[in-house]
Amino acid sequence: MNNSRILNNVKFLVISAPSGCGKTTIVQEVLKRHPEFYFSISATTRKKREHETDGKDYYFISKSSFEKMIQENQLIEWQKIYDDYYGTPVSEIQKAMENGKTIIFDIDVLGALNIKKKFPENTVTIFIDVPNKEVLVERLKNRKTEDEQTLRKRLERVEMEMKQKKYFDFIVINDELSKAVNEVENIIKKQIN
Repeated sequence: MNNSRILNNVKFLVISAPSGCGKTTIVQEVLKRHPEFYFSISATTRKKREHETDGKDYYFISKSSFEKMIQENQLIEWQKIYDDYYGTPVSEIQKAMENGKTIIFDIDVLGALNIKKKFPENTVTIFIDVPNKEVLVERLKNRKTEDEQTLRKRLERVEMEMKQKKYFDFIVINDELSKAVNEVENIIKKQIN
């Protein structure tokens, strides 16, 4: 995708965090308050969870389809996390650009930094953090979406992701959800006006 085609009035709001920090919940709350934003739907090869909808939460696709998207440069950014791929289709950004809309992303930490690197003038990155690691472990366990082995893998990745937060424009501590959502919204209002 040609960066020069990015419109001046289009902002990329990239919200990121390690698993269990509450980024998806915060993004959903921000979108309720700002239905005018365009939510960038990521593609993934992981299995769909019970409460998720294909084409709304993610585009759930096969590994071979994802690898074809990589080969054909159909992704703005992508990562292989554990045994699954996650990425942002170029088409998501094109849809938002055509409508001149602010795009909000809910993506992994390295993906967020890749978008910032490709579109530095248009991107605002917000890292969602937790008060301490114990809170994070408790949240992951309470989600009941991971078995012990997956939980261990997630916690190993957290170490690497936490080291990346210094590269983000803003860090918001998600100690109390409503407070964190308000803080994210205040950052967004200042950045897009």
